[in-house]
Amino acid sequence: MTKHFILSINPNAQYEWDQYILRDPLTAGRPDLASLIAEAVGDETGSYLVAVNIEVTVLEKAQNLQPARVPLDVATAITQTRPEEMVA
Repeated sequence: MTKHFILSINPNAQYEWDQYILRDPLTAGRPDLASLIAEAVGDETGSYLVAVNIEVTVLEKAQNLQPARVPLDVATAITQTRPEEMVA
């Protein structure tokens, strides 16, 4: 069984669990690897000792489209807006 996923790597993510994200390319959902293995076994009741081989082939690398975070001074932004500059 061959499945395709999109792996996003962001070592600067705010949380550790967001550093590596595996997603389905069509639904963008995170894959349930246990369900995929159960599907391969046949979904029959029981306990199984399974060997799982993971072979990774990079098909394409996309550019990082995440913009850099820019700090915003909210107080300065609010005081610089004048009522006459606002359009109704």
